[in-house]
Amino acid sequence: MKLPNHQVFLRVISYLKPHKSMIILALLAMAVVAATETSIPALMKPLLDRGFTGGLNDKLWQIPLFLVGLAFIRGAAQFLSNYWLNRVINEVLLILREQMFARLLHAPTEFFQQSTAANLINTVVFEVNNVLSILSSVAINLVRDSLTVIGLLAYLFYLNWSLTLVVMIIFPIIGFTISRINKRLRALGRDQQKYTSELAYVVEEASAGHKVVKLNSGQAYEMHRFSEMAKQLRKFAIRASIAGGLNQPITQIVASMALSGVLLIAIVQSSSGGTTVGEFAAFVTAMLLIISPLKHLADINQPLQRGLIAAEMIFGLMDQPLEKQVDKENAKSLKLSRGNLEFEGVGFSYQQVQQESLDSQREVLRDIDLKIVSGEVIAFVGPSGSGKTTLVNLVPRFYSPTKGRILLDGHPIDEYKLTDLRLQIGFVSQDVILFNDTIAANVAYGIVHQADIDRVKVTQAIAAANLTEMIRDLPDGIDTVIGDNGNRLSGGQRQRLAIARAVYKNAPILILDEATSALDSESERLVQQALENLMQGRTTLVIAHRLSTIENADRIAVLEYGRIVELGTHAELIDQGGLYSSLHRLQFSTKA
Repeated sequence: MKLPNHQVFLRVISYLKPHKSMIILALLAMAVVAATETSIPALMKPLLDRGFTGGLNDKLWQIPLFLVGLAFIRGAAQFLSNYWLNRVINEVLLILREQMFARLLHAPTEFFQQSTAANLINTVVFEVNNVLSILSSVAINLVRDSLTVIGLLAYLFYLNWSLTLVVMIIFPIIGFTISRINKRLRALGRDQQKYTSELAYVVEEASAGHKVVKLNSGQAYEMHRFSEMAKQLRKFAIRASIAGGLNQPITQIVASMALSGVLLIAIVQSSSGGTTVGEFAAFVTAMLLIISPLKHLADINQPLQRGLIAAEMIFGLMDQPLEKQVDKENAKSLKLSRGNLEFEGVGFSYQQVQQESLDSQREVLRDIDLKIVSGEVIAFVGPSGSGKTTLVNLVPRFYSPTKGRILLDGHPIDEYKLTDLRLQIGFVSQDVILFNDTIAANVAYGIVHQADIDRVKVTQAIAAANLTEMIRDLPDGIDTVIGDNGNRLSGGQRQRLAIARAVYKNAPILILDEATSALDSESERLVQQALENLMQGRTTLVIAHRLSTIENADRIAVLEYGRIVELGTHAELIDQGGLYSSLHRLQFSTKA
């Protein structure tokens, strides 16, 4: 999403408003720095006009003392301005990071499907730091150098207004040049940002799939991908440096031309007695001093554009819509559900962007009518793409039905508070997600403070998940840190730890999504035992490709092309000789 510069800038400013008192102090300190810069040429005039004629003999001792005092004041003012401004920047940095991460935590499921982890990490961790560090340095230079230029210009007018008008010719020329370069820098900056995120994504994929890379000798392929992205990034970085690098040379050339004109006019004026030596020296000194902050102001353009592009990326993330929640005052609270679920004419479609029509849709679920009573175990089976996972994802409102409705205990689920609804649901998936924390923190996930974790309950959950023996062998027991996504555990141990988490939560509704897939026989046996412990007394929705694991389900719903085409017990469906019977026969004949 592209935002105009002024909108981005105003939004950044809005975060600075609560700290205006400290910003004012920083600006005052910068004004002192600028004033000390102006005082140097102001000292030149009396020193040259009167010092060399003996007019200041009795006060010459004051000049070194004045210069030392000036340097002390300047140094103190620079330190204070930087300190106050960086205090503000770090406060705003904290607020922006917290707001972005909060937005991520409450973003809809579709957002994560459309974004890469590398891009999100780049925005939350790096870009936000870049924008504030860049804008803080820009702000310091912009304010300090602008005040310095204004102060020196004022003194130049005081000395000789006609020469100053010659100097001021350079400003519109420099302004026009910078405005032309700005557009180029902004376009190049966006391209740099894009390729930076893509380069990070290549690193992320290669790191996560390092085993696949090694087994398939994919190092050359990954190196080629990385090099291509890195070369693109280098190309745009060079272009940006060329465009940004034009600012200072152009400024210097224009300023030197103005200085040449001033010298010519000043020589003519001095020959007619219109300018003293002191005035001339003070004027030239002030003009030479004004060139340096002008060059700094010209150099601000490139980092400023980079900072604004980073800010645009940050606000683009912060403007993402939140999950649809019921914010009405009459939204129903739900302390403990009975676990009665009902699907009434439920349909669901994913938006598909196709060449023929941007509005075309693919219907994933159609006319789902199903009642599930409290404590019932119902399994969903069917070919890949039949809509099993999508159907169960509607229950915790990861998605909302595009047709029909889902009832929980007789009320539509979208009438409940979203947090309350999800507290009623335990979830165990084939894609186990664990956190680089202790076993206890993973089992009791969601408890903010470690001290609030019920360790007895954690131990009971671990026992229910058949993990007691493993925990006993660990030196730190349930306080053992398990590594990135539990990489210090085996596949079966990770799966059972996820089951322990569901046991600890003790929710009345349980969703099992391929919870025993990709496990060896011994691990599957232990996991299956843990699941049986977990399922007792709970309404359970099971997705399974291994039909042997759901033969004891109360009912089995067979999906095909988004519809429930068969419904019954294992024995009933086998007797019908339909799709379920065919799938069952195919699996067991393959095993044979």
